Amino acid sequence: MTGFRARRLTRPAPLRGSNGIAFGPDGRLYAAQFLAGQISAVDLASGDVEVIVPAGGPVQAPDDLAFGADGSMYVTDLVPGRVWRRRPDGAFSLVTDQVRLPNGIACVGDRLFVNEMIPGGRLLELRDDGPVVLTGGLAMGNAMQLGPDGHLYYPHMMTGEVFRIPPDGGEPELVAANVHEPVAVRFDQAGVLLVLSRGVAGIVTRVDLHGSGTESLVTSGIPGLDNAAFDDGNRMYVSSYTGGGITELHPDGRTREITPRGLAGPFGVTIDLGGGVHTADHYRVARPRTPDDDVATTGLLTFAHGITADGDLLHLTSQYGQVRTYDRTTRAVRTRASGLDQPLGIALRQDGVLVVAEAGAGRVRTIDADDTVGVLAEGLGRPVDVAVADDGRWYVSDEDRGAVYRLDGETPAVLADGLDRPQGIVVSDGRLFVAETGRHQVVEVDLTTGESRTAADLPGTGPSTRDQPALFAHGMPGVPRPFAGLAAAADHSLYLAADGVLLHLTPAETP
Repeated sequence: MTGFRARRLTRPAPLRGSNGIAFGPDGRLYAAQFLAGQISAVDLASGDVEVIVPAGGPVQAPDDLAFGADGSMYVTDLVPGRVWRRRPDGAFSLVTDQVRLPNGIACVGDRLFVNEMIPGGRLLELRDDGPVVLTGGLAMGNAMQLGPDGHLYYPHMMTGEVFRIPPDGGEPELVAANVHEPVAVRFDQAGVLLVLSRGVAGIVTRVDLHGSGTESLVTSGIPGLDNAAFDDGNRMYVSSYTGGGITELHPDGRTREITPRGLAGPFGVTIDLGGGVHTADHYRVARPRTPDDDVATTGLLTFAHGITADGDLLHLTSQYGQVRTYDRTTRAVRTRASGLDQPLGIALRQDGVLVVAEAGAGRVRTIDADDTVGVLAEGLGRPVDVAVADDGRWYVSDEDRGAVYRLDGETPAVLADGLDRPQGIVVSDGRLFVAETGRHQVVEVDLTTGESRTAADLPGTGPSTRDQPALFAHGMPGVPRPFAGLAAAADHSLYLAADGVLLHLTPAETP
């Protein structure tokens, strides 16, 4: 350790995002982790989590899973458009690569069904001789299940509807309309239909299929529900795509934590004028909450990556091309720019102009109060983050070129080079700090000489063995590239967000 001490602001979360879940033959609950690129098994009695399929294997972006009669695990690999079979001995084989954004999956005896999470998607049976289309026109399919009546039930996420269809095909039948943001369709052991909502309140809709068709709501308070599974005692367990974890949800809305929720990213981090810490966590804006080292959701702001505070406003970038402003008092969202090429780090100029690192285009952009987009610098490799010093000079980190540049004029000037994957940067107390993710450290750079030294060692921010899935697939968002964000507080301490961790770095001499 060097000039700073590191302290976690949030408790460790063993599941960085939890998407599809299903009970395996061993009685454990298996969870697909889309953002983390792995599959884990949870012992519900102890809460212990074991990584079964680590990142870096054949599965890049697992989103849902189901078990066949022989104990094989079938996995939808969303972004590459593949469906895999993992045999009980651990061997993988490809079932198909002919599906666009496969998400929901169901095993019916020896038969396998998947649907596509895409506008105009399809529901298909995967047979040995190729996929067979049961129906099309799905408005973003997702988690589905065979009902007690022998029909497959599935949601249309975009339209708030639930449909069913016979496994041998036929005309889809509308089961429920105006369902709150449906993301998963599940049946409990008594055959009751439950539809999970992906919204911030964690609503579950119970539908009476056997009587009047009436609906009742249970509010869990778990933001971003993704999936559910029922054990033999009809206890309901739910996952969260935003915060991960596994939670038991009682019929009256009470919850019991099995594995803790935490951060799915995180990406950028910022400090507001009151000292509040906010992090962009891909599906939401989140903040640490004491005394339980928990994480609170400020708002579900999808694809939040870069972030900077401006009074009651939070300015956000998305790698998918948008810059937005979120008003924390009114919850209003204003789009400032769209169509940019992977905007990441963002900072505020003294005159109120936003400065944005446009990573995919090798540029630094400006956005004024009228949302006019300009160019501050170009000709860079992969600019990731921007920062301003007290004298008004701007700096940008370049991940591909391993350098930090000073923006003095039309041509960026090298301040420091030889860095390994520099990402988040910030200027504090007359010094520039950069998250050098390739070497697991924060580096302090002298603003005059460019000399650097290690300021803090960091866990878990090194290069990943995982093949980076596509950022876009079939016109839809894929998997974002990692981004280690860095921010400075008024007391010159630092905050770092990366790889499921939010750290507070304080000078070593501070008691």
